[in-house]
Parts: sequence; structure tokens; C-alpha cells
Amino acid sequence: MTYTLITNGLVLDCETSTATAADILINQGRIETVGPPGIEAPHDAAVIDAAERLIIPGLINSHTHGHGSLYKGGGDRWTLELLLNAGPWLAGERTLEHKYLAASLAAAEMLCKGCTAVYDLYVEIPAPTLEGMRAVGQAYSDAGIRAVVAPMIADRTFFQAIPDLVDALPETLRERVQKMKTTPAASTFDTCRALLDNWTFDRRRITPALGPTIPLHCSDDFLTTAHNLAREYDVGLQMHLAESKIQALSGVRHYGKSLTAHLDSLGFLGPHFTAAHAIWLDHDDIARLADHGASVAHNPGSNMRLGSGIAPVREMLDAGLNVGIGTDGAHCADNQNMFEAMRLASFASRLRSHDYDSWLSTREVAALATTGSARALGMGGQTGKIAPGFEADLVLLDLNHLNWLPMNDPVNQLIHTEDATAVHTVIVGGDLVVRDGQLLSIDVAKLKSDAQEAIAFLGEQNRETRALAEQLEQHVGKFCSGLARSPHHVHAMAEPDLPR
Repeated sequence: MTYTLITNGLVLDCETSTATAADILINQGRIETVGPPGIEAPHDAAVIDAAERLIIPGLINSHTHGHGSLYKGGGDRWTLELLLNAGPWLAGERTLEHKYLAASLAAAEMLCKGCTAVYDLYVEIPAPTLEGMRAVGQAYSDAGIRAVVAPMIADRTFFQAIPDLVDALPETLRERVQKMKTTPAASTFDTCRALLDNWTFDRRRITPALGPTIPLHCSDDFLTTAHNLAREYDVGLQMHLAESKIQALSGVRHYGKSLTAHLDSLGFLGPHFTAAHAIWLDHDDIARLADHGASVAHNPGSNMRLGSGIAPVREMLDAGLNVGIGTDGAHCADNQNMFEAMRLASFASRLRSHDYDSWLSTREVAALATTGSARALGMGGQTGKIAPGFEADLVLLDLNHLNWLPMNDPVNQLIHTEDATAVHTVIVGGDLVVRDGQLLSIDVAKLKSDAQEAIAFLGEQNRETRALAEQLEQHVGKFCSGLARSPHHVHAMAEPDLPR
């Protein structure tokens, strides 16, 4: 049996903000027909009764870190730099089982909250491994979510990336930090090449990519090698770009130009490239990304959680730059809820200008979280839309839920009212993965016990690494706070209507 008929539901059209009675016929994982009720289907087709359900495209998470799911709710007043300082203990000492578990936990939350595809920049300490990335891919495959899996790679440590930071540390801490090393670049790229040569998953569902961490964490030779390798294997690249003012200032100091301009000078930008965050960009940076056909993964939740700023999304869209929406990792955004990310994207746009015409409309936000994110994942024209030929990645929302009583404007309510609690059914590639709000592919009770055991084990294993990070925290925080007071021509901290 390859056919599934979804009948009696209301299909949301985000462009017109209407919900129309329609049937959907799925064949071999793709949408074959969308039409008025009464579509004919083969006699042996599976039937899903969608009465009292609103059918929307599955939401697409354009940026997260699956490894972070084991540490949701951590670091109360962490900035991005304090998060990076904590990175070694947050992801350290993990077995293959822990890596699989973290990705499974991320997938479980995303699926239950209506997300059907994700771009995951997964961290392994001290460096990516073939077995580790396969464990992550297997976790997503077993969960039934569509995923792009990219190992995070770099050849500089966080402390090497920020000019003068090491010199600002007390001598005893400076000596310990100077001993921190990354894995040699040649070894890292050997692993990446082996991963790409021996990808064991169906690329229609689980796709490889590469994730050079941050420009300042990568030498120019490293960036060029990563770019060339990605082009050789025709896979995507995603990188954190100008996420914080610290990065923007350090980039100008290190390169004599903006981070985006430097990447452009290396030939790094292109349709295969997605810039995560992209907060501290000027108009020239935005134009560079747009001209090269790149994408941006907008993460309003973590941008605010870490105090990084508010991305200039309206300016990006006006320049023709593709933008998707992401949650970022649960260790810096606390959840994997794309409904929350959409609402925050809408609200954040209102803090950049008093001109309400420049605010993101709910229709635009819905497009960012579906077709925009799909393009950022390299899946443009394949998923993110309820139309013939597209992957059958669908979410059915319960219209009897209080979020929808009464229904006024369905797109406004989707963005501003829905919080994932009305998610009833989730379908990925025609496969039913959530029914009656319950995940079918993962034993959530076992996931809970495994996660608690893992945290206890990893807490003990990373005790010394965490203690060092906590000693460093006040020094890193003070140095970066001082640096952030330096002037910069880009304003991304809710300072509306400043002159360009």
C-alpha cells in the first residue's frame, strides 16, 4: 500500500489566510493531489479522517544543535561567549549512546511540536567522528524526521578566536587555556571526507552537510578547504555569522573588514551557504549574501536569550535574501518549539522600527518557517508547501483546542496563538509519526529515564572541565562586556530608527 488519503480536513493557505475544505492524496511519500472533498483514491489506500483539523505544512527548523538537548534550561544569564566558554563540558565525554540519545531527544520534541525537518550542526568533543555522525543520522532516521546533519568543525579554539582575550586572563588560567587545542585540520577533513564518501542514509530523508563553526574559529585555509569539500560532494555549508557584537568587532579587527566581506573575498558564499543568526550585518553584508543566493537562519529565541541582538530580517527580505527560521539548540534557547520561534520572529521585528509597515506580517513569518527554511536546508521546491509533487510533510492541528476557539484569522492564530499544544497528527514523507499527540517512533518513557541517567553520568565525567569553565566565566564575561561597549556602525540591540 503506497497511497494515503487525508479527508474532511481544512487546508491552510498562508498566502490568502484562508482554510478551505480539501482532500489530500499521498502516493509514495509525496503529495499527488490536493482538491475538493471527494477525491478518488485506490480502494486499498489508507485513510486519515481530518475532521475538525487544520492541515498545515510541516514546520522546518533551519538551525539547531541536537547535542544541546541534554542541557536545556542551563546558563541563566549566559551571553553567546559564556555559552562558548562552557562548550567543552556541555558536549564533552559523550559515548555513541549519548550522541544518539541527544539527537533522539531533539527529534522527539520537534516532531511532537509540529516540526518535520531540521538542519542540525552537531558538536562532538574534541572533533567529529564517523561513528558519532552516523549515530546522529540514525537517531533522526529512527525518529522519522527529515534532517540535514552537519558536523561542527574548526581549527581554532574559542579563546584563540577573540583578540586579546587570553592575555586578559589571570596567569594560572591563561596557562590552562593555552593548552587547549583543536584537532589538526587534516584529521578533521579526513573524517569529513570519509563521512561524505560513506553516507549510509537515504538522502531524501537524511542529508549530510558541513558546519564550519564561526569565521573567527577557522583559518582561511580551513574555510577554503571546507568550501571546496562541500562543493566537491555537492552538500550544504552552514556557519554562525555575526551572531554577536563581539564577533562583529573582532572580525573587523582581525580581517580589516566585516565577517561577511571576508567570506566573500574567499569565495565562500553561494546558494549552498546558510548563515545562522546574521544579526550584526550592514546593508553591504546583506547585499553580498543576497547577490550570492545564500540563505539566513533566523533564530529569534536564542538571539534574545543570549542578548545577542535582533536580526535585520525586513532588510534581508527587501534585498531578496532568503530567510528561514530556527530554534537554535535547547542549551541556548531552552526548547525546540518552532511555534514559539515563529511568534518570537514576529514580535522581534516590531522592536527594530516604529514603522509598523516594516514589521513582519504573519503570512511572511509562516513562509519563513516553511518555504524559506526548506530552501536553507537545500530542499527548496521539495517540502514546505501543500502542493502536488511536494513531500507529504504535514501537521494536523486540533481545531477543538482552546487555541482555535473561535477561529478568526487562521494565519494570525497559527503564528500568535498556537504554541504546539494543538498538534494532533504529524506526517513525514507520508509516514505517520505522531497520532493523537503521541509520538509513535520513540519510546518517550525510556527516553526520559535514559536522559536522566546520561545527565548524572556526564555531570560526573565533566566535573573538572565544568569547574574550569566556571573559573573562566567571570573573566570572559567582563572582557567581552567591555569589548561590547566599543562603537560599531551596526545597531542590533533594539535601537529603532537609527540613521544608517
